[in-house]
Amino acid sequence: MIFKLKKRCFSIALLFYSIIGFSQNTSFLKKSDTLHKQRRNAVIITESVLAGGSLLALNELWYKNHERSNFHFINDNAEWKQMDKVGHFMTSYYVGKVGMEVLDWAGVSKKNQLIYGATFGFTFLTAVEVLDGFSKKWGASYGDILANAAGTGFLIGQELLWNEQRITVKYSFHQTEFAKQRPNTLGENYLQQALKDYNGQTYWLSTNIWSFNKKSNFPKWLNVAFGYGADGMLYGETKPSNPFPQDPYRQFYLSLDVDFTKIDTKSKFLKSLFSVVNFIKIPSPTLEINTKGQVKFHYLYF
Repeated sequence: MIFKLKKRCFSIALLFYSIIGFSQNTSFLKKSDTLHKQRRNAVIITESVLAGGSLLALNELWYKNHERSNFHFINDNAEWKQMDKVGHFMTSYYVGKVGMEVLDWAGVSKKNQLIYGATFGFTFLTAVEVLDGFSKKWGASYGDILANAAGTGFLIGQELLWNEQRITVKYSFHQTEFAKQRPNTLGENYLQQALKDYNGQTYWLSTNIWSFNKKSNFPKWLNVAFGYGADGMLYGETKPSNPFPQDPYRQFYLSLDVDFTKIDTKSKFLKSLFSVVNFIKIPSPTLEINTKGQVKFHYLYF
């Protein structure tokens, strides 16, 4: 269980590194109108080194010190109210999105962007599952692989349907009381908790309304966001030792958001910055409906 959380942190760290490193380049450097072989080769080499080096490091840091086994699957779909699966969905989506953008910068055709770029997230994360599958202590997760595929499919599907991403996957976080009860699992400080405490995480589908009717006067940057979260979780599975009186429950949200990439600016620096931070859902008024039968309004939900 702890390893699954650490693997989640590893995936998120790779995601953030990829966004910061590649998005700045694609924003500052002019896109090639035709295939630029040197750029394409640089992209292929860089991604191969990053992916291969990351898998090698993961193997040396984690798997090498644990007993191996024949490849096998596990079913962990009931754990953490599927929050970890939504995290896989988001990670696969964004790593694939970055893969597409850098190939677009290199002038690669849209077809090949979808085949070789958009699938990068699924390929990398599934390779991690294969490493899990050969470890006796863990095992490859059906649910993780399906979530990886869903994130990639969500990315590719929008490109095929609209030739753009009208619905963006986003993330927000607030600290909770649960991390203090299990700091080794849920995080000892803010950064660790942002990656490990599922109680404080919310994942969003942020929909840009203007993109569905581009002739309207609706603000280009204003989005409507639909969120999912869960609360009351000290363990992945339900345990009687949970000291809190409430059972874990699901939360569904409706909120407003901003698409930073659609804010008009002539500044290349701001364009790059907006591209990097656009995976973050901004705090805003939010309506919550949860499986405890409650309806809540948050004046400012993080």
